[in-house]
Amino acid sequence: MEDTYKDRTSLVKGAKDIAKEVKRQAVKKVNKAVDKAQDGYTQRSYSRFQDEEDDDDYYVQGGNYGVEANDDEGSSEATEGHDEDDEIYEGEYQGIPSMGQGKNDIVALGQPMRDEYKNRHELETERKADEEELAQQYELIIQECGHGRFQWALFFVLGMALMADGVEVFVVGFVLPSAETDMCIPNSGSGWLGSIVYLGMMVGAFFWGGLADKVGRRQSLLICMSVNGFFAFLSSFVQGYGFFLFCRLLSGFGIGGALPTVFSYFSEVLAREKRGEHLSWLCMFWMIGGIYASAMAWAIIPHYGWSFSMGSAYQFHSWRVFVIVCALPCVSSVVALTFMPESPRFLLEVGKHDEAWMILKQIHDTNMRARGQPEKVFTVTRIKTPKQIDELIEIESDTGTWYRRCFVRIRTELYGIWLTFMRCFNYPVKDNTIKLTAVWFTLSFGYYGLSVWFPDVIKHLQSDEYASRVKHFRNEEVSHFVFNFTLENQVHSNGEYINDRFVMMKFKSVTFEDSLFKNCVFEDVTSLNTYFRNCTFVNTTFYNTDLEQYKFVDSELINCTFFHIRTGCQISFDDDYSAYWIYFVNFLGTLAVLPGNIVSALLMDRIGRLTMLGGSMVLSGISCFFLWFGTSESMMIGMLCLYNGLTISAWNSLDVITVELYPTDRRATGFGFLNALCKAAAVLGNLIFGSLVGITKAIPILLASTVLVCGGLVGLRLPDTRTQVLM
Repeated sequence: MEDTYKDRTSLVKGAKDIAKEVKRQAVKKVNKAVDKAQDGYTQRSYSRFQDEEDDDDYYVQGGNYGVEANDDEGSSEATEGHDEDDEIYEGEYQGIPSMGQGKNDIVALGQPMRDEYKNRHELETERKADEEELAQQYELIIQECGHGRFQWALFFVLGMALMADGVEVFVVGFVLPSAETDMCIPNSGSGWLGSIVYLGMMVGAFFWGGLADKVGRRQSLLICMSVNGFFAFLSSFVQGYGFFLFCRLLSGFGIGGALPTVFSYFSEVLAREKRGEHLSWLCMFWMIGGIYASAMAWAIIPHYGWSFSMGSAYQFHSWRVFVIVCALPCVSSVVALTFMPESPRFLLEVGKHDEAWMILKQIHDTNMRARGQPEKVFTVTRIKTPKQIDELIEIESDTGTWYRRCFVRIRTELYGIWLTFMRCFNYPVKDNTIKLTAVWFTLSFGYYGLSVWFPDVIKHLQSDEYASRVKHFRNEEVSHFVFNFTLENQVHSNGEYINDRFVMMKFKSVTFEDSLFKNCVFEDVTSLNTYFRNCTFVNTTFYNTDLEQYKFVDSELINCTFFHIRTGCQISFDDDYSAYWIYFVNFLGTLAVLPGNIVSALLMDRIGRLTMLGGSMVLSGISCFFLWFGTSESMMIGMLCLYNGLTISAWNSLDVITVELYPTDRRATGFGFLNALCKAAAVLGNLIFGSLVGITKAIPILLASTVLVCGGLVGLRLPDTRTQVLM
């Protein structure tokens, strides 16, 4: 009996081995047949997607097309006539059946191998083939949807977000002098505001770009713009410099996601022949943001009367009003985005076929109604969706509490963003990423190095001219005199002031050195950049002034009294000509890019992206040499306008090339990484070029010219994307 049982066991084991081998060979043949069928399907015309006969040959399973199985042909002769004890079905050894396992889990011969039996390399190969097929089909679908009302509506909505990004860059330079004066920031901490905003934008570009490839373009853009609007609005009310820096850091973090998400979003609803031109038109909103910020700063900040205070602790000056006004484009974009749909290309990429089809139908119907053709029917019935590959993520068992679940979710999302970023350095996009990195860095370093800190050059020239007109008074003796007028740009040395009254007057850039004040009265006095160095005060009264202790440098106060001293730095001069001049200069520099925007939009699809990118960067590098002859304010302004007008074409073409070189699942992540690198290069350029203001011209000119020309030559080595579909 025992021998009979062993023989039966050996027989069963042998039958199982034979069945496994038969199944393995059969699956290989079926997979080859499926690959041939898919290759032939890819070559068919777009009309075949609508043919009802094809619907019988193809079906969607998990977002993928496959060949239907024939139950009669799928059975194996090797297993026909098996008895019930063998439990061998259709040539497959099922192993030990688990609870709930039935015949639905059986894989028949002649049917494609199920995903759980394939390794990751096979799944990624299938997904790549699906993506290539989807790219061709999606281009035909977008062409059928047409270009019309929907694209123009999205154009203006995304344009407001891009405008908010341009405003954020210019707000830093305009607010910096007033905010530092209002909050009494010493020179050692004066550079933190500009650097902290760019740091936030750098981190935000990388994070929000990666998130846009995970959760969607619309959702990511809504969140990042909401973060920017909230903290930008909050920063206008805070009083402490540390809290103000924190708010501007988070505001920059939010707006950092605008650029990569906006361009990825808009490019995915444009047909190939429209993409270059309309993405270039979209870039104009960044210029409009700069013009808006310059005009608002020109109109608001110098009007110091537009302010109020609640005691000496809370001051709300005009520059805070300017910060609120600059948050309006961001708020407008958030409101408008709530009425726009998600990118259908992204939805197809993540396997959401039905949602993508509904949005594409909405685009088609909206455009057709605007054309007066509401009867035209959207003929697409089925769209290819790439095979979805599940990511296995290890989750800790201790996730019962809400904060542990949040922590695991955040960590998982960040890890997913990092994995997507690392895929930007995989074949075949690795070479493109390296070249784009070089071009983005060189263009950002040269542009921001010469342009963002350009007001410092004008300010330095004005300071030199202002200092050359300073008036010196030495050994003067004044007694029983009432000073009730403004003293400006003066230096008083070794003077004696006896029984004098300084009443309702202003000190602007006035310095007293080695002077004596005896039995004097300072009442309702306002000062700016005014100091008393090594002076002596005897029996002197200070009433309702802003002369704080730090303005008395190495001075001696004997029997002096202070009443109602105004704390904080005061901004109170209505005739600040330099402020008007700086805003006007930035306004002209921003307006100068308008011709470059128009030219790049009209020629982007005619002469090609690479020609425009390389030519613009090389010409910008050559134009830097004209800065050598900028010895006056008017000449420097002319050079700034020329430089900005040439570089804008390079920026527009670089934005278009970047979105076209990356596939959909990495488009926003790659763009975000490059935009983060752009902000890092901007900070580095500001530090280097800013330290050389007033010292030498040779190094900035040679440095900017070299990096721009080299970057332009690298850009010419990028592949031409003018005739490619959006992968």
